[in-house]
Amino acid sequence: MPDLSLTDFLSAVPKATSLVGLDIGTKTVGVAVSDTLWLTATPLKTVFRKSFQYDLNELESLLKGRAIGGFVSGLPLQMNGEEGEQAKYTREQAEKIALHFQKPVYFQDERLSSSAVERVMISAYDMSRKKRKEKLDAGAAAFILQGFLDRVRQS
Repeated sequence: MPDLSLTDFLSAVPKATSLVGLDIGTKTVGVAVSDTLWLTATPLKTVFRKSFQYDLNELESLLKGRAIGGFVSGLPLQMNGEEGEQAKYTREQAEKIALHFQKPVYFQDERLSSSAVERVMISAYDMSRKKRKEKLDAGAAAFILQGFLDRVRQS
């Protein structure tokens, strides 16, 4: 599946729908959702992965009753901007999720998103390591999605 340009993605997403932010790793999937005006991203949950079908079931449960227009997946590029093995894995997983929900997916550069969110959790909220582990990936998904929303509003 070829990457959608920002213009093509925005054309494919119906108005007044929410976007779902994904931070996909091998052990967890962070999930966030936007409001229908695309102003704010809210972390929903960090799904601790067991199998791809389990992931889909969790996502279906989390997104049930929401008008979802598309997915914005973080893409963990290397610092030089190239795609490594983790980016390829993330791309494959996000495309399978989008295909399952029959929604478009847009890939947003996510370099340093998890470390940025973790710094906030430590400094602003003095969050314990255990609580950070439970919330970090959902926070990273919200960080990724918020970056996308801000970019769209500025364009």
